[in-house]
Amino acid sequence: QVQLVESGGGLVQAGGSLRLSCVASESIFSMGWYRQAPGKQRELVATITSGGNTNYAFSVKGRFTISRDNAKNTVYLQMNSLKPEDTAVYYCRGTSFSRNFWGQGTQITVSS
Repeated sequence: QVQLVESGGGLVQAGGSLRLSCVASESIFSMGWYRQAPGKQRELVATITSGGNTNYAFSVKGRFTISRDNAKNTVYLQMNSLKPEDTAVYYCRGTSFSRNFWGQGTQITVSS
């Protein structure tokens, strides 16, 4: 069972920045970030493969940057120009051999 541990959440004012980190217990092909706001479904934020191919939700393109350090089994999400609508619980997800693993989630709150 792959373990994923997130860190870096918190409270920030609109226009501010935060960086999330997620450490996996082993190497994983694809890692990414998803988020879930109250009353809404969980949605994709960004993903990155071990080869560096990235995918972003339209709502975060140009503001968020996903990256990873394969040697550390760690994925990062740099979030800039944060908006109140970015408020959600952010989850790290790892996908390996068609199996998905999830972190426990970290709260991001953006105040206006």
